[in-house]
Amino acid sequence: MELLAVEAAGRGMVVLAAEEASAAAGPTYWYGGPVAAARLADQLGFALLEPADDWLAELPEEFTGREVRAATVLDAWAIERPTFVKPPRDKSFPADVYADGSRLPAGLDPATPVLLSEVVTFAAEYRLFLLDGQIATGSRYAVFGRLDPHPLDRHGPIAAEIDEFVDRLVAAAGSALPSAVVVDVGQVLDTYRPGHRWAVVEANMAWFSHAYAAEPARVLDVVLRAAGPCEDVKPADLPFVRH
Repeated sequence: MELLAVEAAGRGMVVLAAEEASAAAGPTYWYGGPVAAARLADQLGFALLEPADDWLAELPEEFTGREVRAATVLDAWAIERPTFVKPPRDKSFPADVYADGSRLPAGLDPATPVLLSEVVTFAAEYRLFLLDGQIATGSRYAVFGRLDPHPLDRHGPIAAEIDEFVDRLVAAAGSALPSAVVVDVGQVLDTYRPGHRWAVVEANMAWFSHAYAAEPARVLDVVLRAAGPCEDVKPADLPFVRH
C-alpha cells in the first residue's frame, strides 16, 4: 500500500487514510477494505468494481483445473471430505482446506456465499492486474502455498505461458469480468503426467488486492479504474459495481 501511495503522490494526488476521508475534495478513488469502502462510497462518490461471486464456478474446467462450485455456508457444513472453502470476495473467514464441514469457523451466517473447490496442488501462484483484458502487471506471490513474492519477468518463458493462458481465458470469459480486475493464476501439478497445467486460482477486486512485487505504477492504473468516481464508470462496467 505504501508503494501505491508514493506513486499516487508522485502523480499529484492527495493520499488520505480512511479516517481522514471526510477531508477529501474533488474526484476520489479507493484502495482498502470493503467495510470502510461501504461506509464511504456514497459520501465520497466512488464506485467499486468487482467480479461476480460465481465467476470462478462458471468457468469451464479447462480454466479451473479442478471442480469448483458456488454454494453457501449451509452447503459447506454438509461436506464430508477435504474441500477448499473460501468466501468469494470478502475475507469473512479464512480460505483453507477443511477436512469436513464441521471444521468451519463457528458463528457463520448459513446464507453466506462460499466457493467449494476440489483440493489441488499449486506449484506456483501469480497475481495479475488486468486492464481492458490485458495484463498491466503481475507478480508471483506463492510457491507450494508459501508466500514468496517475486516480480514477473515479462520477457521470460513463464510470462509467455501466462500470456497465452490469459488470452484464452479473456476470449472465453473476459466479458464476465469488469474492465479492471485482479486474476490469480497458478501452475497445477498433474498427478498423471509430468509437468504442470495453468489454472485460475480466483478473481479479486483490484482495490482490495495486495500488489506483492508487481509494478506500483501499473497497479495504480488498474486500481484507479476499479475504484474511481461514479460518473467515470464505463457502461460495460455498470453490472460489476458493488452495491
